[in-house]
This record gives sequence, C-alpha cells and structure tokens, in this order.
Amino acid sequence: MLLGAVAAVSLAGCALFAHWQTPTLSVVSIQLGHSDLWQQHLLVRMGVHNPNDRELPVEGINYTLEVNGEECAHGESGASFIVPAQGDAEFDMNITANAAAALLRMFARGNATPVQYRIHGKVQLSSGLLRSVPFDQQGALPLH
Repeated sequence: MLLGAVAAVSLAGCALFAHWQTPTLSVVSIQLGHSDLWQQHLLVRMGVHNPNDRELPVEGINYTLEVNGEECAHGESGASFIVPAQGDAEFDMNITANAAAALLRMFARGNATPVQYRIHGKVQLSSGLLRSVPFDQQGALPLH
C-alpha cells in the first residue's frame, strides 16, 4: 500500500513538471548611477517571461552579469513579485559593480553600438515543489 502511494505521488510529480518550461530573463535597460573610480552603481531593468500555464511566485534572484564577455557584477535581488501564467513582468535591480575598466569601455562606445550581455543564475520561488529555476540568457541592447 505504501509502495502504491509513493508511485502515485511520483507520477503526479512527473505530470506537474512534464510541460514545465524555463522562464526567460532579459535586460530591458541599464542606467549608470553615481560612480567613482572603484565602484559603479547601475540600475538594471529586467524582464521576465513565464511561458507556463501557472504563475511564477518569485522570491528573489541570484545572478551574475557579464557585459561584452567580462563579468561585471553578481549578487542577489530580494524583490518578491508574481509573473502571471503565460505573462510578463519587469523589475529593477540595483547593482554595484567593481569592474571599472569593463564598464568604462562599455559606456565609451556611445549609443550606436549595442552592448552584449549574459545574465545567469537562479530564480528562487516562494512556493511550489520546484524552489529554484536556473537561467542563462544572452542578448544585446543599445545604451540610452
């Protein structure tokens, strides 16, 4: 009887995740805040797309941000929000970066040249059986 219950729970768990698709994150914009020679403060606007048929209750995000192939920031965002089923949401992350040379090269390019980025890490969920979702996104965006 116990073996039957374990098998039923296992099959139910497989059914729950059979159609699970990883949410996508993208950098919407990057704004340079106050800086000095050693640290740069950035406001990064992020977008999240949830391709699943159930909402995504985000508790926080652990991330590493690379710009033009160089790691420029990492950390955590403690912003809690819900991404609707098959929907989108945006949130802001404050980033303090110590990669002065990489950021100076990035902003010296001007608005005409898109900046290549890669952001990877894990989305921490506040509920459900799956408590974290890894992500690894790349793209390009113009500086404004």
